[in-house]
Amino acid sequence: MEYRRVGKTGLKVSEIAYGSWVTFGNQVELDNAKEIVAKAFDLGINYIDTADIYNRGEAEELLGQVLPAYNRRHYVIATKTFWPMSDAPTDRGLSRKHLVDSLDGSLERMKLKYVDIFYCHRYDAETPLVETLEALEDQIRLGKITYWGTSEWTAGQIAEAHSICSARGWHLPMINQPNYSLINRNIEKEILPTCMALGMGTANFSPLGQGLLTGKYSGGTIPAGSRGGDAKLGMFMKDNLSDKEMLNRVDALQPIAESYGLTKGQLSLAWILQNPGISSVIIGASKVSQVEENVKASGVKIKPRDLKKIEKLFPRA
Repeated sequence: MEYRRVGKTGLKVSEIAYGSWVTFGNQVELDNAKEIVAKAFDLGINYIDTADIYNRGEAEELLGQVLPAYNRRHYVIATKTFWPMSDAPTDRGLSRKHLVDSLDGSLERMKLKYVDIFYCHRYDAETPLVETLEALEDQIRLGKITYWGTSEWTAGQIAEAHSICSARGWHLPMINQPNYSLINRNIEKEILPTCMALGMGTANFSPLGQGLLTGKYSGGTIPAGSRGGDAKLGMFMKDNLSDKEMLNRVDALQPIAESYGLTKGQLSLAWILQNPGISSVIIGASKVSQVEENVKASGVKIKPRDLKKIEKLFPRA
């Protein structure tokens, strides 16, 4: 496993991170979670990513039963806030109240004193940005947050937050978490360049397009027990599953992957890591074997001619 700094910070995270978005509390139960985290740490993964909204706290609760067995100084844990945690109007968004309540809830569920990274899971147009930023600053000074970041914010929103924090002497946003993969390269136009210019790192989610880039859905086939066959877990991939032309382009990655001794999925992860603006790629895995497979993308160097072939198959929109 290789490690990268998060932007201009001194924090180093593994090139491959483990995320619990659609796994913990859904496909993964306690015994399996223990095995996955143990294997992740054993393979050099040091960044675990979660959020309060992941199965309404259940993902964090599972982590709270797993993480105490490990040295807190040896891993990086990230969580997020924004989405409704109940029907109460105060239990959502980025208001000072919800941000503080959400952070305290996450810490309680995970049995932690602080989180290394706290993300604003979306931009909240209903809360003054300065209110959110001041609340983050307070929690950092209280020692509950080490670094803070954004997720799915626009380049303009990120830049504005950075400007406000800089002017007031507050802690700057240091990391962004966007959706990024060969089939979703939207951040390359404005968001990624903005983050790099501001000294922020990027840890992207859905690097395999929710499994589409592994090739398991070749020809539109949906394997039994896969995410694509689950109405809830596969809700964001329905359109792509019916896109035969896109699935054929995934299949076309096979000879390139084979030339490196990789699978299509591993090649897709390695392609992301060729970008110096990326700090870490967040994978999801419901099995130990998936973690073992995905970490092999770390350290791979793709030749320029092969990068051109890959980007011809999956050009930026």
